[in-house]
Amino acid sequence: MNFIIKSAYLIFALGILGCNTSKEVKDINLSELTISDIHSAYKDGRFTCEKLVSAYIKQIEKFDDSINSISIINPEALSIAKKLDDDYKNTGVLKPLHGIPLIVKDNINTKGLPTTGGSLALKDFIPKEDAFIIEKLVNAGAIIIAKSNMAEWAFSAKHTESSTKGTTRNPYNLAYVPAGSSGGTAASVASNFGIIGLGTDTGNSIRGPSSRTALVGFRTTLGLISREGIIPLILRNDVVGPMCRTVEDATKVMEVMVGFDANDEITKYSEGKIPNNYTQFLQKDGLKDTRIGVLRELIDADSDKEIIVLFDKAIEDIKVLGAQIIDSVEILDFSTLKQNQWCAEFRKDVESYLATYVKRNSLKTLEDIIAIGSKSEYATGRLQYFATHDGRFENKDIECLDAYTDVKRIAFREAIEKRMDELQLDAIIYPTWNNKPAKINLFNEEYKGDNSQIIAPHTGQPAFTVPMGFTSGNLPAGIQFLGRLFDEPTLIKLAYAYEQGTKHRIPPVLN
Repeated sequence: MNFIIKSAYLIFALGILGCNTSKEVKDINLSELTISDIHSAYKDGRFTCEKLVSAYIKQIEKFDDSINSISIINPEALSIAKKLDDDYKNTGVLKPLHGIPLIVKDNINTKGLPTTGGSLALKDFIPKEDAFIIEKLVNAGAIIIAKSNMAEWAFSAKHTESSTKGTTRNPYNLAYVPAGSSGGTAASVASNFGIIGLGTDTGNSIRGPSSRTALVGFRTTLGLISREGIIPLILRNDVVGPMCRTVEDATKVMEVMVGFDANDEITKYSEGKIPNNYTQFLQKDGLKDTRIGVLRELIDADSDKEIIVLFDKAIEDIKVLGAQIIDSVEILDFSTLKQNQWCAEFRKDVESYLATYVKRNSLKTLEDIIAIGSKSEYATGRLQYFATHDGRFENKDIECLDAYTDVKRIAFREAIEKRMDELQLDAIIYPTWNNKPAKINLFNEEYKGDNSQIIAPHTGQPAFTVPMGFTSGNLPAGIQFLGRLFDEPTLIKLAYAYEQGTKHRIPPVLN
């Protein structure tokens, strides 16, 4: 019996036992619930963790067939919810994420649940332990309700297609992509299949899909959050972060995950740079008396006019909310510094993951993965590429290192932060995408304007995307805030103030 059938059976059985009736589930309006809403409801006795989880499972089963965002429902979710209800009944204490349904991208290790990376090679791999961040989230009370579909091996920023689940569609318009690779998390959280979600971002994959589905997406400073127990794409660039419907919820999720992990060396750079809490920076007047730079160099002649109209309106809104706009910021040697930042390190990183977690004699190398094959033509092409390429894409004599030791990455970041200091900027803004989403059947041809790939993955700087409205076709768009290393507090202030001052988030209409 597969996991989804098991979970459906579990709901049916609990209904018979009187633990949860369909009437009780219907009493919960799931639309746009937040962590604060749910905790208030728990305290007031309006519903329980168990009833809420049941309602979300029902929501997934009712609406996900057309979207195809969920790879598996957690068959233990209801029993975990019941235990959390018992804990609250006995202690009267709600943990930071107590009873909050969490959707986890399918490349993050979850004990007892498949972690496939969307691939045939790992289709039946079930980790024995949670990833470092999953353990932290679960200890904080989060309930993993489901794993989400993803672009196979996280290869594609363009679309979300896997061998294990197929193609995920954008819930705002099913003819379009939700981008990739965290498109399953984006589509499911946008569709109210859970409260909070996790994505990973090598170049685009948190912010790109979040922008395409009217979500908030945090790519945090490289080194703030551990990547242990996550299938890598290019570890020197990879981060994991929240994808949520509100800045407040994303901040609460991030706050639980931050901190040093001995099994991820880069987190040593975060020591001494983490405030007591991040929620203190959720300030509605957070844009007041700030200086925001506009990086128009990223907007090219091929940019969609509707996106630019939304972005220009966002700039005006930011002014109204109290910020001073410094338009057309120029960064010395920007066009040169951004070049040749990418390195092909998938082989090294994925083979390390296989040796550390999977531990199968038949699955040790990239060639073993290729021999098993893929249902995705796109993923097959990328596997072949990484089998024949390694190191820096150009100038291979320049060593590929992390954001704190790689000479090209340091030079790029220093140029940006120096200009920010000269102009006394709190952040730099630009459209998350210059163009609308691609149609499902034209994802290669219509993939354009991806600004997320250009700066933050290489410099290590934090970058947050926030909804900035919709274009024709009911297609969401986002604005991105780029900050200095470990200056998440400032980005939270700015993103929260912009979100609260504009309220662009609207849920999709599901059928």
